[in-house]
Amino acid sequence: MNEAKYNISGEDLVRDVLLVLRETFEGSPDGEGSIYLDRGIGVLSTLGELSAEQASQRFEGSTIAAHTEHLKFYVDRLVEFIEGRTAPVNWEDSWLIETVNEDEWAALRSSVERSYRSAAERLAAVTDWKPDRIGEAIAIIAHSAYHFGAIRQMAKRV
Repeated sequence: MNEAKYNISGEDLVRDVLLVLRETFEGSPDGEGSIYLDRGIGVLSTLGELSAEQASQRFEGSTIAAHTEHLKFYVDRLVEFIEGRTAPVNWEDSWLIETVNEDEWAALRSSVERSYRSAAERLAAVTDWKPDRIGEAIAIIAHSAYHFGAIRQMAKRV
């Protein structure tokens, strides 16, 4: 396979990564197009429309609460890897929460928002975009988009 070499500036990479990350968590701005089918809707607004009871309903072996905790856990760990973490992660720990009461649900939603905002700040601060860091930033977006879609599909059924 013939490998082509492309160059992208760190500024362009950060701008685009943060744009997609923002749209995934906050939704697209009013009146603008969207990379998602449902304009203006993101992870945070979707979670905000659900009660703890709805988030705890089981669909095909999982719950919205479980996907939410897993999404937060993943974003937090990948940011740690971008910042140099080398210790292994027990990914099973990301699926420990399945059901929540109203207080736990409010706390989980708040922690997801904090994790997203922290990730955005930390990604914006990266100046040395090594290939591993680029891959991890893309993984945060792809993984977040997958779980956003799963949460949206489950939310339509509650």
